[in-house]
Amino acid sequence: MIPTPVPPARPGQPASFDAALRDAMAIAALAPSSHNCQPWGLAHLTGPGARRAAAHHLGRTKNGDSTYLALALDRERSLVALPAHDLEMLLSCGAYWRLLLRALDTLGWAAAADRYPDHALNRVSEFGDAWPSTWSLLAVVELRRHGIPDPDGFADLRTAATDRRTNRAPYRKDPVGRELLGELGQLEDIATTGTVIRHFTGADERARFVRLLARHGGRDFSHAAAWRETHSFVRRDEAAARAAGDGFALSQLFGPMSAQRRRLFSLALAPATMRALRPLGYHRAFARGIAAAAGKTPAVVAMSRPEQAPGSASLVRAGGDLVDYWLRATRAGLAVHPLSVLLQHDDLRRALQSSLGLSGRTVFVARLGRPTTGFPAAPRLDPGQAGRRI
Repeated sequence: MIPTPVPPARPGQPASFDAALRDAMAIAALAPSSHNCQPWGLAHLTGPGARRAAAHHLGRTKNGDSTYLALALDRERSLVALPAHDLEMLLSCGAYWRLLLRALDTLGWAAAADRYPDHALNRVSEFGDAWPSTWSLLAVVELRRHGIPDPDGFADLRTAATDRRTNRAPYRKDPVGRELLGELGQLEDIATTGTVIRHFTGADERARFVRLLARHGGRDFSHAAAWRETHSFVRRDEAAARAAGDGFALSQLFGPMSAQRRRLFSLALAPATMRALRPLGYHRAFARGIAAAAGKTPAVVAMSRPEQAPGSASLVRAGGDLVDYWLRATRAGLAVHPLSVLLQHDDLRRALQSSLGLSGRTVFVARLGRPTTGFPAAPRLDPGQAGRRI
């Protein structure tokens, strides 16, 4: 774990890197992740061997006085029930990385060079024995101190990241303006990352989307292995969720509820219940509920990569674009509710892409609108738990 006690910076001066990293990790820990599993790892490469290895990864002959970080996928915290979960884990790590680097930039530390391997590297012995055996390398960055920190930018980023959450409540029917949708789609790094963002607001487009959800949205509930994994992240209440530091309470799925209703939903969602009632179409009842909520939503957003089979570098960048988009939506008072069931199975993804005319590989789809009520924030692990000094 990266230590947190660090000396304060003098007024008007950049903080020490340890202090900046601590504050940036606190923001990055608020990144979205499937099932709130938080599958990222972060290495601060400080040892001579690790620094030489980082410089080599970046094509440097010397490591000088630069600071190096490495992003990893922690396979111990990853979802594994479906092949598509690999993609979701990389998006999650990319969202964490983008938030981290944006926060560090506001604190006076900018990226001078970076490298994203085309495929996650499961063996990185060059970083030494301190590199966890369950970590797969996704990115390396060289950071250098620059100028004066931007406290207003840091505060804005922290506020948006804190306010961002998955809101599964009904959304108001009033449309999201075309100008606002255009602003949401103009991501800062879009020219270099290549992510394509499309919004669907027409009645026919949304109706096709809703029909797909109504017909197929119950597959996660009926897929035994996937639902067991999902259910393992469902916590009894918010206190249990805070104690675990991951997953989600029932109130984060269905909104505030009484103790009696909570017990009823706990029974209704149990894997044994799903398995016993599947022949009666129980999973389709959940699909109809999801579809009904989507049918009242004014917009659907989809994000795609140009490649048919994007590698880890592509998906990490896409995860950064996703969190940029989500923060812009949050600042505009909009909520986002991912509906990943249509992307977690290849036949459903192909049907979705055909129905909406999406090319490449669609990696994210969600409903977008103004929520009728707030939803509680999901719990988070201690930000320092993701870090290692190597």
